[in-house]
Amino acid sequence: MRALKIAATGMLAQQMRVETISNNLANMSTTGYNARRAEFADLHYQQMTRPGAINASDGTVLPTGVQLGLGVRPAAISVNLMQGSLSATGGDLDVAIDGKGYLEVTLPSGQTAYTRDGALKTNGEGLIVTSDGYPVAPEIVIPSDARSISINGDGEVYAYFVDNTAAQLIGQFDLTGFTNPKGLEATGSNLFIETEASGPPLVASPGEDGLGTLRQGYLEDSSVDAVREITELIAAQRGYEMNSKVISAADQMMGAMTQVR
Repeated sequence: MRALKIAATGMLAQQMRVETISNNLANMSTTGYNARRAEFADLHYQQMTRPGAINASDGTVLPTGVQLGLGVRPAAISVNLMQGSLSATGGDLDVAIDGKGYLEVTLPSGQTAYTRDGALKTNGEGLIVTSDGYPVAPEIVIPSDARSISINGDGEVYAYFVDNTAAQLIGQFDLTGFTNPKGLEATGSNLFIETEASGPPLVASPGEDGLGTLRQGYLEDSSVDAVREITELIAAQRGYEMNSKVISAADQMMGAMTQVR
């Protein structure tokens, strides 16, 4: 009975939908997190009678035919690139990207990754790194005798010293854009890596080539809308229940057939 397999694909689809929603809700407080949405497509169709086939009885063409769907399949888990709100933190190394773009990060393997998490820190050598200790590219070192730093919208980093009233330029942040940022591969820890789907990285200074600007003392909040996620969760739960009822109905029908005497 096809209904059992069809309903099973429906239950698996709603389960994946719930898993996506649960991941969104778990990352409600994750800096720079973008909400995900599960997308689905129908499976193959069994062509019992193809549309346009000739009716053998009188030679007329069938307008629709008989096409039996075989269920649903996952098509994609798409990222909503809507920017989250910016929250003031007052931290010298807290940097929010106001607009498009990613900060470039160098992993211990030498591979390049990208992030919108601007909660930056310094290591023991004064190098600006992420919360996991990965250096931001291009590398910027804050002198040990600097009393404070300033980062403007163009990404320029200035250091202030006790014996000098004038600020000294010590480096500049770059931003990276992609033709299709939804094609980036998420690796965890707020990091993404380039894929063929994303296209090559396009590096420019903040404010150039359609990229955003930097705002010191702010962090980007998660873009998860809790109310919407709860609504989606209820809908997914109801969809799962209805597919389970189809399996129960199909089982009762099969039971009726085996009891025929």
